[in-house]
Amino acid sequence: MNVIVIVTDSMRADHLGCHPLCTTHNGRKVQTPNLDRLAAQGTLFEQAYGASLPTIPMRTDCWTGCYGKPFNGWQPFPDNQRLLAEVLWDQGYTSALVTDVYHMHKPGFNCGRGFDEVYWIRGQEYDPWIVDPAVAVDTTKWHRMREGADMWGARFEQYMRNRSTFKTDGDCFAARVVKKANAWLERTVKGEGQRDGLFLWVDSFDPHEPWDPPEPYWSMYAEKPDDEVQPLIDPVPGPIGGYLTPEEVRRTFALYAGMVTCVDKWIGELLGCIESLGLNDSTMVVHISDHGEPFGEHGIIRKAVPWLYDPLTHIPWTIRHPEGLGCGLRNRSFVQPPDMMPTILDALRIPRKAWPEMDGHSVLPLMSGEREEIRDYAYSGMGKQWGIRSPEWTFLLPLVPAAGRFGTPELYDRTVETIEQNNVIDEHRDVAAHLELQLRRWAAART
Repeated sequence: MNVIVIVTDSMRADHLGCHPLCTTHNGRKVQTPNLDRLAAQGTLFEQAYGASLPTIPMRTDCWTGCYGKPFNGWQPFPDNQRLLAEVLWDQGYTSALVTDVYHMHKPGFNCGRGFDEVYWIRGQEYDPWIVDPAVAVDTTKWHRMREGADMWGARFEQYMRNRSTFKTDGDCFAARVVKKANAWLERTVKGEGQRDGLFLWVDSFDPHEPWDPPEPYWSMYAEKPDDEVQPLIDPVPGPIGGYLTPEEVRRTFALYAGMVTCVDKWIGELLGCIESLGLNDSTMVVHISDHGEPFGEHGIIRKAVPWLYDPLTHIPWTIRHPEGLGCGLRNRSFVQPPDMMPTILDALRIPRKAWPEMDGHSVLPLMSGEREEIRDYAYSGMGKQWGIRSPEWTFLLPLVPAAGRFGTPELYDRTVETIEQNNVIDEHRDVAAHLELQLRRWAAART
C-alpha cells in the first residue's frame, strides 16, 4: 500500500465544508468540494484536536507518535527518537517530502530525515527568499501597523517581495506545492514504473496567513467591496480592540475562507493526479491540519497568545482507505496527531517489532468498528498553557501568568457551546478539580 499525507496548515475544523460545525461567511457556507469528496469516500474524524501547537511541534507529534507539548518546545526533532520516514525507509518504502513550510527548512531542524527526496518551495510568509531591496513593494494597501510592533514592517515588506512573482492562480504557494508533488508522483509511477511502496508527505503552509488568495477566492466571501473595507491580509497578532473594526475582522476572516477554498482547489488537483495514475485502489490518503486560527472570538486575532480554545485546537482529519475501511463514516471519538504514526504503521502492516515506543494509537480500529474510542481525553499544549477535553468539558490551565490571565484556570461546558466563551469554573469546581488532577497525572507520567 502507498500512503499520501496532505497537511494544510492553520485550517479550522469549522472551515471544512462537510464538517457538522462548518460556518458561513456573508451567508455563504465555506466551499471545500474536494476535501468533502475525500471525506465521503473515507472517515471524517469530527473530534480531532491538535496536541502540540503550533507548526514544528505538531509535525514532531505526527512523526514520532508522541506528545511533545508541554514537555518540549519549538525545537529540532529529537535525535533519540526514530521518525516515521526513517521507520518506513527501513521497510523499503520510497518517500518524498514536498513543502512550503519554511520553518521546516530552517537550518538545524533536519526535517528531511528519512525521506529519499525533499522539495522546498520557497517564499512563504517571512521566508528571506527575495531579499533584493530594489524590488519595490507597497505595504499600505493590505497591511496596517500596530503601535509598539515595529518589527512587523520588515515582515510585511518581506512577504510582499516574495509574492511579487505572482502572475496567475498557478503561482500561489499551494499550487506550487501540489504541482511539485504531482510531478514526483508522475515521474515515480510513469517514469520509474514504481506503483507501490510509496510514502508522500505533502505539507502546504496555506491557509496559514498571510491571506491573499487569488480571484475568484479573494472576493468569494466578502461582505463589501475593498474600497469600503480595507482588506488586511496579515494583521499584526494581538487584541482586536483599538486595532481592527468588526467589519475589518470579518473581511480578514473572509479572506481566510477564500484561502481555504483555494487550497481545496489545488488539493483536488493532487487527488486527480492520484486517480489518473491508477493509484486510488492502492493508496491511503490522509488529510489533517496542525491547528486552527482565532478571528476575534476571544478578543484576539491570530495566535497572539497560547489560548487553547476550540477555534485554535479543533482540526480537520480525514482518512480514505483503499480497501474501503470506514467508507462514509463520521467518527466522534477523540483523535490527535500523535495517532498519525501508529495509524500509518498499522495500515502498512509494519511488524510491531519495528515500531518505536509511542503515545499515540492507531485509528484503524475506529474505522473498522472494532473500537468505539481510543482515548478518554484529548490533551493539548502551546506555550505555557495545557488543556484537557472530555466529551462534556474543556479545562484550560495556564502554567504561568500570561496575557493578563494571571494563571487562572478555565472550564467550559462543551455540551452547551463550541467556541468556549462562557467560563463556568465557579459553578463546577469539582469538575475542574477532577480534570486538573487527570491533566497533571498525565503530564507526570511523561516526564
